[in-house]
Amino acid sequence: MTGNRVSGSSVSSQSALLELRDLRAVFDTPRGSFTAVDGVNLTLNHGEVLGLVGESGSGKSVTLRSILRLVRPPGVVTGTVQWRDQNLLELPESKLRRVRGGEISMIFQEPMTALNPVLSIGQQITETLQEHTKFAPRDRQARAVELLELVGIASPKERLRDYPHQFSGGMRQRAMIAIALASNPSLLLADEPTTALDVTIQDQILKLLLRLKDTLGMGIILVTHDLGVVAQTCDRVAVMYAGRIVEVVPASELFKQPRHAYTLGLLNSVPGQTAFGPSLTRRPLIPIPGAPPSLRALPPGCAFSPRCEYTTTECDLERPTLRAISETRLSACIHHERLEHTGDVVELERHV
Repeated sequence: MTGNRVSGSSVSSQSALLELRDLRAVFDTPRGSFTAVDGVNLTLNHGEVLGLVGESGSGKSVTLRSILRLVRPPGVVTGTVQWRDQNLLELPESKLRRVRGGEISMIFQEPMTALNPVLSIGQQITETLQEHTKFAPRDRQARAVELLELVGIASPKERLRDYPHQFSGGMRQRAMIAIALASNPSLLLADEPTTALDVTIQDQILKLLLRLKDTLGMGIILVTHDLGVVAQTCDRVAVMYAGRIVEVVPASELFKQPRHAYTLGLLNSVPGQTAFGPSLTRRPLIPIPGAPPSLRALPPGCAFSPRCEYTTTECDLERPTLRAISETRLSACIHHERLEHTGDVVELERHV
């Protein structure tokens, strides 16, 4: 494992690129307050791809937005976002603007709504260059052309004049990546960058991100619900449920041996498919029963307990903490030892 620190315990002495400590995002609404991100502790190392997975509504996107303080009232974010010896949650807005979009960039989930429909693609790239780089005005256009070429858009000089609606879904996603990379960031936050794309374009986007990661030496936090994407791209994986991290594990070990009942449920829900093609072994899908709990009324103890086949009375007494159970992983399941002999759950393999 490349390194992870949780609640003060160090698994590696390697310096972290980003460290989240007790990160919380609480929303106060007319129907009552709820916690969308509940005490998240995560570490990202230099040059690492960390996958953040879980069902819709588990808090993945809010976690990314909390890092850059993009959660607006009635949301309140607390905790620590340690970035280069400074806590981003305490920075004045003027200093944070230099980090946001400069040192840390974000690819949003839906490019059609994230891109400005009344500005050309070229204008949206050059305004980022103007804000976060020292390029002279005459050089920004040339750099914008280079960026579109870098992300694989044909005839980049001509396409700079086009507007988002003139791009296909895959091209809009590539344009979003070009904007995010304009400042040569050290960290890229990618919120489901391949959602709604066909598998061919999805594969191209993922390979592009990995190639750019190696070229620029940046770290990536990749939010996805697709375990196939995780198998292809991630070094480590953090599994999230009801706003909490329930397991952190190297990607190579995730598919062989989950050590949290929720992770096991996610893997059992994946059709029999390998990274190289259909599996030769047929097996029935085993869906997770029930639905995720309301964040306004979480059950006592383990939030996954009402849906878990391994639950016992002990699970309902107190919330299990995320703790190291081996040199390579962390789990918040008190019955993690019972899952140790479940065998190879799914045949997805890490293949880039």
